[in-house]
Amino acid sequence: MITSRQNPIVKRVRALADKKFRDKFSEYVAEGVKSVEEAIATGQNIARIVTTERYSGRFERFGGITEIVSDEVFRYISEEENPQGVLAVIKKPKPEIKPVSCDCLFLDGVRDPSNVGAIIRTAAATGITEIFAANSADAYSGKAVRASMSGIFRVNVYSGTREALLPLVKCPIIVADMGGENVFTTNVTGSFCLALGNEAQGVSETLKNAAEKTVAVPMRKDFESLNVAVAAGVTLYALLNNRKGE
Repeated sequence: MITSRQNPIVKRVRALADKKFRDKFSEYVAEGVKSVEEAIATGQNIARIVTTERYSGRFERFGGITEIVSDEVFRYISEEENPQGVLAVIKKPKPEIKPVSCDCLFLDGVRDPSNVGAIIRTAAATGITEIFAANSADAYSGKAVRASMSGIFRVNVYSGTREALLPLVKCPIIVADMGGENVFTTNVTGSFCLALGNEAQGVSETLKNAAEKTVAVPMRKDFESLNVAVAAGVTLYALLNNRKGE
């Protein structure tokens, strides 16, 4: 059992809370029993499982990559307020960056990692697997991974600048913006890319200019806006439901 915070494994796992080290090692952390089991079930490339004695038996079949640590050490490496006592260090996937013509999402400056994760969760639930994250929060941060509720294991995330990613979208872009037409009555034909903007400023002019149409969730006049993750869920389900021929 590892009991020292100075242990190299402990220091390596703790460093993954920082994007700089997630990028350097090309690894990220998924924490909690359900997340670790989902990572295993979906065939993620798991580099290491770290657990307290409480769950060591549950993951003993992975003995070659499992490390047992004390409760105190686990609290030190955990990003959770009340950690369960198990996490997986997972190799970040490297999807081939290529043009996408199927249903997809474009996150245009979504800066809150919890919003990024919640949007990924909704995308995965609807079967959308391709997500462009332009100038957005890291989808592999602890907050984003937790908010995705294992959705991160079921999607491809392409991160980069708006200028680099936008040319890869090969289907009509639909922007979610307050000034758009009613999403519940808009007609959709074929595949689409739903673009969602920054929490404060919304979608950039670049995406607006590239869009085929703009849609909005209708709200009472004295209400300003919806959280971007909530708006993403409502808008995405409405568009999929309204698609002609489906």
